Amino acid sequence: MSLTRRDFTRRSALSGAGVALAGSVGALATAPNALAATETEILGGEAAHGDGHGDGHGHGHGHDTVGYGPLLDDPHGILALPAGFTYRVVTHSGRTRLESGEYTPSNHDGTAAFDGPRGSTLLVNNHELGGPRAGWEHPVPLAEGLVYDPAAAGGCTVVEVRPGHHVAEWVGVAGTATNCAGGSTPWGTWLTCEETEDRAGANGMTKDHGYVFEVDPEDRRANRNPKPLKALGRYAHEAVVVDPRRGHLYLTEDASGPNGLLYRWTPPEGFRHGRGRLRTLADDAGVLQAFRCFDSGGSFVDDLSRATKTGTVYGVDWIDVPDRDARTTSVRKQFTGAQVTRARKLEGMWWADGGTYIVSSYARSESPGRPHDGQVWFYDPSRRTLTLKVLLGVNADPAADGAFDGPDNITVSPYGGLVIAEDGAGVQHLFGATDSGRTYPIARNELNLGTAEEPEYSEFTGVTFSPDGRTLYANIQTPGIMLAVTGPWKRHKRR
Repeated sequence: MSLTRRDFTRRSALSGAGVALAGSVGALATAPNALAATETEILGGEAAHGDGHGDGHGHGHGHDTVGYGPLLDDPHGILALPAGFTYRVVTHSGRTRLESGEYTPSNHDGTAAFDGPRGSTLLVNNHELGGPRAGWEHPVPLAEGLVYDPAAAGGCTVVEVRPGHHVAEWVGVAGTATNCAGGSTPWGTWLTCEETEDRAGANGMTKDHGYVFEVDPEDRRANRNPKPLKALGRYAHEAVVVDPRRGHLYLTEDASGPNGLLYRWTPPEGFRHGRGRLRTLADDAGVLQAFRCFDSGGSFVDDLSRATKTGTVYGVDWIDVPDRDARTTSVRKQFTGAQVTRARKLEGMWWADGGTYIVSSYARSESPGRPHDGQVWFYDPSRRTLTLKVLLGVNADPAADGAFDGPDNITVSPYGGLVIAEDGAGVQHLFGATDSGRTYPIARNELNLGTAEEPEYSEFTGVTFSPDGRTLYANIQTPGIMLAVTGPWKRHKRR
């Protein structure tokens, strides 16, 4: 049933139009350099939420601090961390090896952690490798029985971290392309997403790409004969989450010209989720829809870049996708300008607090609203509302260590708030955002891929906590390094 504009306007009036309908992460405010800092009605402007990262060390105004203190340079030139924290390398492309003897593939991306056997942790790690295999030194090996398209370089591996830090790694799926953020399921599997629209015969591919595949980290036999989940559509997939109560899947699309969409897949009546059940569905099973937002006055919102302050709340309708397999026209191009809402670089998602957190990395000239360097939204399926939680202003000096820009992969921390992987320009961080909106650095990438005169740092990806919450796993995408960070984690209180 559609949420009418009248219903949404009435709800907004009752709750206070523009006031966040928040989950436990609360009304996350803008970072101090954000566009909307002086406009923020929830917290009363910049002075109300302090300087969360003005010097890159997480200090606030006066003695009010958040985070873990200054980041200390790493003598090994990989990862700067606060005092008391340590890291270890779990996998390193071209150095560590799979059980089969081949090197760990490169370009680590989305990752999720699961409880494994005998006290181990299982991590499924995407490898964002696009185009022909010949273009990559360390593609995902074509493991027998696990290959979708032998021409494609991407896929994902399963990494087992056993007590004592012994590590084993093997292929989960191979022959897929540009495997990006993905997402875990409540039934303990991983959905790996292809961020491409390559068709058979294009870019060296022998099969169509742009699909989602399911990978079981525990049962290797379940991964044989990979099957694309065509019911979820063919487009430049980024991330996916599952609503454990209603059974819906939400999916982001990282695309431009026009900007990408947020999708919802509703399973067919009577379908019950479980390990391997998605691959039993017909290609046209369920209903795939794209979102359409409107404000408290009932006006259509064409792009999420129109929002200029945190606490902005939009109502959401869902519009059926005409041709989910994009046989002649890309899915996002099948809609007219007034049918759907778009956003640039819809990236990571994470399910928590009864809904999903959704990242839009930036907006520039390709977006009709005001430029920004990152948004985090929260979609509440019970209210059918989308609330802006974080808004980062344009970073004037990305080369300077301080401001954050370009949020990408995201997780909800067991210690409160969010942990976000940065994919911006210049310096790259893992950073946190507390319930009240203060931001603070957790780590800085010190692996310089450029020169001393023109440094270059790869993005962070795959941020996720171990099931027991003690270890934060994250990747440096290039060359492809999985890191495990431990230390004196603490709960961040609301302020």
